[in-house]
Amino acid sequence: MAADTTDLDELREQARRWLDDDPDPASRDELRAVLDGLPGSAPELADRFAGPLTFGTAGLRGPLRAGPNGMNLAVVTQAAAGLVAWLAEQGGAGPLVIGYDARYGSRAFAERTAQVATGAGRPALLLPRPLPTPVLAYAVRHLGAVAGVMVTASHNPPQDNGYKVYLGAQLGGELGAGAQIVPPADAGIEAAIRSVGPLAKVPLGPAGEVLGDDLVAAYVERAAAVVDPTGPRDLKVAYTPLHGVGAAVLTAAFSRAGFPTPGLVPDQAEPDPAFPTVNFPNPEEPGAVDKLVALAGATGADLAIANDPDADRCAVAVPDGSAWRMLRGDEVGALLADHLMRRGVTGLYATTIVSSSLLRAMCAARGLPYDETLTGFKWIVRAGGGTQPLVFGYEEALGYCVAPEHVRDKDGITAALTVAELAAGLKAEGRTLTDRLDELAAEFGVHHTDQLSVRVDDLREIAGMMARIRANTPGTLLGHPLTEVKDLLPGADVVILRTDTARVVIRPSGTEPKLKAYLEVVEPVADGDVPAARARAATAVSALRTEIATALGL
Repeated sequence: MAADTTDLDELREQARRWLDDDPDPASRDELRAVLDGLPGSAPELADRFAGPLTFGTAGLRGPLRAGPNGMNLAVVTQAAAGLVAWLAEQGGAGPLVIGYDARYGSRAFAERTAQVATGAGRPALLLPRPLPTPVLAYAVRHLGAVAGVMVTASHNPPQDNGYKVYLGAQLGGELGAGAQIVPPADAGIEAAIRSVGPLAKVPLGPAGEVLGDDLVAAYVERAAAVVDPTGPRDLKVAYTPLHGVGAAVLTAAFSRAGFPTPGLVPDQAEPDPAFPTVNFPNPEEPGAVDKLVALAGATGADLAIANDPDADRCAVAVPDGSAWRMLRGDEVGALLADHLMRRGVTGLYATTIVSSSLLRAMCAARGLPYDETLTGFKWIVRAGGGTQPLVFGYEEALGYCVAPEHVRDKDGITAALTVAELAAGLKAEGRTLTDRLDELAAEFGVHHTDQLSVRVDDLREIAGMMARIRANTPGTLLGHPLTEVKDLLPGADVVILRTDTARVVIRPSGTEPKLKAYLEVVEPVADGDVPAARARAATAVSALRTEIATALGL
């Protein structure tokens, strides 16, 4: 009991110190309410002070709440001060460009970042309104900025927000110009953040220069140039931004490229931080695109496209008999890569260790360079180490980079345009995207992928499952002996299992409290019978899912 009292006293003292330094009256009131609820509110208070948010796969990301373990004005002020100090330590010259989406708090966090930058004597350029993440990534290069900040939580739940950092050419180098940070920059920024003293002593300047719409127009112009201006344009598209910020930019890009304006899901067209019509604002989640496919069916669309809320990801659905089928990220990735190859685009094609092995097979057969990286576009855009120019990269989680010279990150706008270009070209020939997928399957075999995803409340459960698979690695998959067991520790918490016809990659998610197992089975096509091969592959992947669940102790 004494220990509990001591812990509670220490928590109370931490909270009081935080209150003394918190610049936001609303956050202070929120934290005082938690303090007033003690001792019953002790678990909540302990969670808020469990530790500071740290720079991870996507910079900062967490729930909107008072305290160091949340996204709030105090945490953002500290992060901005640390970032600006680190940029100065590195000798980085030039402005900081800042973008934001329409989530709760995003604009205030962006403006505070700008105030911290100008207070330190660095010019700050603020995007003119809530805009897609790819526009910010483009702006970093287009404006010659030293770095960029994007305030967004991407496809996380409504109660979250986040803070991504991009570097310009001076500090990011040729491969990292306009790309998200990688080690050691993330550790350096994190150390600088922890060195920030009392927030009351962080000088604040004006909220920077608000950029005009000419920047957005420049992005749209370059995006439209990604597709062939002479190609077919007869295509009816249904589209949803999922209450995010993609609609205005995507429709402008489609119009500039000569495509008919996509039909919008009416009650998802405008930005809304509450995401009222979806349980989870991620097009991969069950039910998230129900309204989209309903619109596509009702309007006789040829193609249905969804962006996630910050429009850096792109989901695609196609007619499948009387219904609609969502294509997997690996299927869209293969379609886009094949399309670029057929257009004669040469250079490096890259994906991640958790994506399908189909791209590897395509590149091998067509004599094109290929590379695999760890998950995340910060690694994909650096694929090959600069030995070959990157021309296409994708990850299975609906992220595609079809024009690295335009945006050195995943870009759901240019991906949507390129899918539309492919679909319109096939339509002009009386064919569809699924026909092209069948052609690829006939040539390279059916590469059936799936995912076993386990969401947890306690991150220790993930550590336990990773320890279990390492200590009790199965000797076979689907009755075939393992040909490879690869453990990427200490560099990455990833285990890869492979046979001659199957592959499993197991890793914790970098952005959510999940363990993910990525499953793949390759099934040859006999006598041109693609449907039969698909059926065999689906059965095999289902069995593989069961085997891996058992191996993880589920």
